[in-house]
Amino acid sequence: MSGIMGSFSKEELEFTFLDEGFTAKDILDQKINEVSSSDDKDAFYVADLGDIVKKHMRWHKALPRVTPFYAVKCNDSEAVVKTLAVLGAGFDCASKTEIQLVQSIGVPPERIIYANPCKQLSQIKHAASSGVRMMTFDSEVELMKIARAHPKAKLVLRITTDDSKAVCRLSVKFGATLKTSRLLLERAKELDLAIVGVSFHVGSGCTDPETFVQAISDARCVFDMGG
Repeated sequence: MSGIMGSFSKEELEFTFLDEGFTAKDILDQKINEVSSSDDKDAFYVADLGDIVKKHMRWHKALPRVTPFYAVKCNDSEAVVKTLAVLGAGFDCASKTEIQLVQSIGVPPERIIYANPCKQLSQIKHAASSGVRMMTFDSEVELMKIARAHPKAKLVLRITTDDSKAVCRLSVKFGATLKTSRLLLERAKELDLAIVGVSFHVGSGCTDPETFVQAISDARCVFDMGG
């Protein structure tokens, strides 16, 4: 943890290490009292970076062969992003702004995936000029844009899933069906574009394990299509 803290300057963030007998609530109450007694009632937030470290370590213990890619849109706080960067995580960026944020703290392009299936041509060009090669797609239109602006990209085909048990369903907007996937793989080959993997999203808030099992099975089927 000390190595991670060393990556931040005092000017960037205020850090507090809890002494024995103190809790995060004690620190929060102290901060509230300080703000309440001041004329400047500015908003603030408190984050437990240690919890991020614990979750990252738990991931590696359970899935040592799987590299996690953090979706920056979940929380783009520099403290969170920098903590994960120091831990060696990859980053799932959905826009030029997110790519710039991650690269501004020194994350190499090899640890970034531009995971937006529908990208502006200008932002594809930005990814190319920034060295970010890995990106998702789910349509022929996207393939044509990438062939034009970033022919050396490493593509991940996003497939649709049964997200009927999710709180927020995303397959209504993104993802290729198994039938469409075969056509897209053939089109990518014609355009001499490299397909390196398959991705899926079962929807936000999905807690049904069978949904993941079926999605993985479909992804394996698409992977086999590509040889």
